[in-house]
Amino acid sequence: MKTLVWVEHDNKTVKDATLAAVTAAGKLGEVHLLVAGSGCAAVADEAAKIAGVGKVHLADDAAFEHALAENVAPLVVDLMGHHDAFICPATTTGKNIAPRVAALLDVMQISDILSVEDGDKTFTRPIYAGNAIATVTSSDPKLVITVRGTAFDKAETSGGSGTVEAVASTGDAGLSTFVSSEIAKSERPELTSAKIIVSGGRALKDAETFQEVIIPLADKLNAGVGASRAAVDAGYVPNDYQVGQTGKIVAPEAYFAIGISGAIQHLAGMKDSKVIIAINKDEDAPIFQVADIGLVGDLFKIVPELTEKL
Repeated sequence: MKTLVWVEHDNKTVKDATLAAVTAAGKLGEVHLLVAGSGCAAVADEAAKIAGVGKVHLADDAAFEHALAENVAPLVVDLMGHHDAFICPATTTGKNIAPRVAALLDVMQISDILSVEDGDKTFTRPIYAGNAIATVTSSDPKLVITVRGTAFDKAETSGGSGTVEAVASTGDAGLSTFVSSEIAKSERPELTSAKIIVSGGRALKDAETFQEVIIPLADKLNAGVGASRAAVDAGYVPNDYQVGQTGKIVAPEAYFAIGISGAIQHLAGMKDSKVIIAINKDEDAPIFQVADIGLVGDLFKIVPELTEKL
């Protein structure tokens, strides 16, 4: 089976989310990558070095500069004549492209897979916010799949010897136009790649208190900063801090859940963390059911004390 993997990038470098998708694709058979962008030849060269990659298809055109799904999907469909499966990382961009590809191919999409089971058309995926795992077998002639990045190891970024092959652009479909983007910039590790994450919940009271309590601890640990949906909705922090089913799915080495009750929505985004440390004054909070270490008490006393002793 030949699998085509969408390479997530910024026209300069390959993003980490791609590496887990490559690992998943390797379980299906031969791995080919698609680099579509503008002035992105360096990305294709970098992608060719990823372990396990056989070929990199390079589509360099201004129409692909911002990865608009309306422009990328026809290109993917064009290449699917020579591939059996199309895989995207389950990121914002991947989740935008994959459904349109599936619709154009008239096949179902298999979303957020956690594993590849016996054979090459059977997968597991989470349902009910991860409280149940479904085993899915497809009978479609072509597969369209998104991959949960925390469920697969990242492919090595070196050691590969893939060849780069230019492919014809399908051009601008004329269905959408890129207007602008506002991208949050931070010196902290990005949430989906951070080894340690410190998250705060609604109990932090307001944005100022969130900064006073959470940020010093995160600084000491060189950690990423996350938040529950309740904290984001209350305006404590920006949307890109949100961890959960409708936010980012993370699996760091250590996850600090501070003042977070542990609603299903939040647990779906972080329960695969290696070690979960919960701090909450409510000893019956659901977060303690998944926590490896639980501290029951006043976070406004515990967290500053913990920060001071680090």
